[in-house]
Amino acid sequence: MTQEPVPATAHLSTDRREVAGRYALLEEIGRGGMGIVWLAEDRMIGRRVAVKELQLPAGVPPDERRILEERVLREARTAGRLNDPAVVTVYDVVQESGTTFIVMELIEAPTLSSLVYRQGPLPQDAVARLAEQLLSALESAHAAGIVHRDVKPSNIMVHPNGRVKLTDFGIAQAADDPRLTSSGVLVGSPSFLPPERIQGAEADPASDLWALAAVLFFAVEGHSPFERSSTAATMNAILNEVPYLTRTHGPLASVIMGLLNTVPSARPSAEQVRGLLAQVTNTPAGGITTALTSQIVAPTTAVARPDRRRRRGPVLALVAVLGVAVFAGGFLTSEALGSASADERPPGMADTVTFGEGGTLPEFTYNDYYPEGGCLNGRVEPGQRIGENAQVECTEPHDLQVYANAWTMDIPEENDEFPDVGYPDPAVLNAYAERYCTMAFDSELVAGDAADKENLRYRALVPSERAWEEWRGVYCVLGAADGGQLTESYLASK
Repeated sequence: MTQEPVPATAHLSTDRREVAGRYALLEEIGRGGMGIVWLAEDRMIGRRVAVKELQLPAGVPPDERRILEERVLREARTAGRLNDPAVVTVYDVVQESGTTFIVMELIEAPTLSSLVYRQGPLPQDAVARLAEQLLSALESAHAAGIVHRDVKPSNIMVHPNGRVKLTDFGIAQAADDPRLTSSGVLVGSPSFLPPERIQGAEADPASDLWALAAVLFFAVEGHSPFERSSTAATMNAILNEVPYLTRTHGPLASVIMGLLNTVPSARPSAEQVRGLLAQVTNTPAGGITTALTSQIVAPTTAVARPDRRRRRGPVLALVAVLGVAVFAGGFLTSEALGSASADERPPGMADTVTFGEGGTLPEFTYNDYYPEGGCLNGRVEPGQRIGENAQVECTEPHDLQVYANAWTMDIPEENDEFPDVGYPDPAVLNAYAERYCTMAFDSELVAGDAADKENLRYRALVPSERAWEEWRGVYCVLGAADGGQLTESYLASK
């Protein structure tokens, strides 16, 4: 149900309809795949309400239509018992002349979709506060055994004070309801339809959380992550493509990308999502309108900044015994290292990438204050920023773990006797990093035998030329071979 602000001058037409001898339908204010929404007046107590007239999609067989109508009726009544400030209140459900009407609280506020289309993407702290409210609404529904099934921007109303309302529980599904299969009708908006629903699985709470992530992506980026020129292309994108975040990083990015995992069981729980959202901002909660008027500052480039004289990484003091030669004023030679081609890399190794300004990852910041090793959320993809706020406990779902790093050489301080060394030949630097990370991965440092490690993939991260001035070392990171998230540390020594 979508409801834009209704003019105060709206009046009864001479041929108005009445429902249950009580609700006078004034004018149409919204229309969707499941019905028409009317501005109405409750003549019994003299207040304006929204009335949804249920109209099922064409082509639904009569038997299934009856079952679906009964389900909608039951779930609308159940939704009326939900007690959460972010859920639109259902006042009444009426069946009259073969039609079902759902009488709801009238929300005179723009939808999230219209707000973003008019004013552009929202700042990440405003999106985080919006997410917390929507998460609360979904948790209330799920606790009552209700799956919303159509969480999308046009079903979210945004008040000027920043409060939001999730509406249109009229197509919600109870967790124990039988599924309607013979007609093949998929209820929900294609751009916000979870991949498991496209593949024929039942809707469940994890499906709502996936749709919530797609909504948050829309709010912070200003466009849907998967919307394409056709329904088929949209569904293909949902099943096979990974969207890119450009306006947020850290915990909010972790929430969005974690919940967009195509594997429902690998998505963070509502409790984990709430913990991440709490990290997004330390400023007092304010309205979304206030946040929109504040200046949006683009994130600045940052790279890992350990002690400049540090010769070993924070994860372990692993000496790189690779048979390499370091010459004063020079660097590792290709003759000493050798350079592995893509075909010569071990099966478990992914391509080496650069981090820092001008690199594949514009930001990669990692600190060593987590005792079990550096576990982070963020995909190794062009333009992805993985900042300090992306670091999480290794018992939480995460995309990456830093399992080793090596300090290649010192950055000279003033009056140092040894010369500064310029940025090395990238092929030589990559070869050094790949051999180092392979040695560490194959060692007992990483838990498990060869069969266990087949479920992992690892890669080397090397500094870009600009980052070389701050960090002359390499990182080794591992992740799940299937692209999902990890839920434990793989450092055997921790």
